[in-house]
Amino acid sequence: MLRGLFRNLGAVLRGRAIIDDDLLEELEAALIQADVSAALAAQMVEEIREQAETEHISEPHQLIGLLRDQVQRMLAPYEAPLNSGADSPTTFLVLGVNGGGKTTTVAKVAHWYQAAGNKVMMVAADTFRAAAIEQLEIWAQRVGCDMVRQQPGSDPAAVVYDALKAARARGHNLVIIDTAGRLPTKRNLMEELAKIGRVIERELGRRADERLLVIDATTGQNAINQARQFHDTLDLTGLIIAKLDGTAKGGIVLSITDELELPIKLVGIGESLDALQIFSAQQFADQMFE
Repeated sequence: MLRGLFRNLGAVLRGRAIIDDDLLEELEAALIQADVSAALAAQMVEEIREQAETEHISEPHQLIGLLRDQVQRMLAPYEAPLNSGADSPTTFLVLGVNGGGKTTTVAKVAHWYQAAGNKVMMVAADTFRAAAIEQLEIWAQRVGCDMVRQQPGSDPAAVVYDALKAARARGHNLVIIDTAGRLPTKRNLMEELAKIGRVIERELGRRADERLLVIDATTGQNAINQARQFHDTLDLTGLIIAKLDGTAKGGIVLSITDELELPIKLVGIGESLDALQIFSAQQFADQMFE
């Protein structure tokens, strides 16, 4: 569970007697330290200042409640359910840089859907790293779902093509595709992902039902640059925030929704297969300020 991601805010308010400029400046700095962008932090604090004046709030500890409500309001528009395809198989294309929790997240989503009675197929389209294929294979065995793979170095788009054909033939209703995650500054990766997207669209008659970017919550502001490049290439449908249990920050969730206006579909809060939650703005805000 998320616990006290903005604990530094409490330290700023503790022992203060009045709400003054010095306090608000420290509040802004604490937001920035929690990975809220500087511009957004300034905007949030100015709104809090105005609200406190309007509502005649003078006790510093009362600002926590204002901030909690503010975070909930900011994130509520970005709650959204996972999409389903008009016909089978529903297809999720999962993206992200290496080390960000992408392959583990694929396994968690597969486990979630499989447990609900769906017939799930995982696809090892990260053919650049043999270890990525092996890792996904281990997860597929643990989850108990089918997997399509080829040899390392194979054409990722060809793997996806074979997987979609196999999914139809075997009656799978969900296909989850793990993709390569080398740094997106390497143009050839973006071109390869775009090619995979075209194969899916040609085979299904529609784009992937979800084009999900897994963001490591510990990455900080660099996550925004990653998301922008993936979004430009594949027109993302949503985000999955991984490793929220491993950070005392979490402000990147506010920054990335403010910047890109993409919904957050799921959050990862641990390593186990069950450590995945539907994103709730209210729950996130409450747990931030516990």
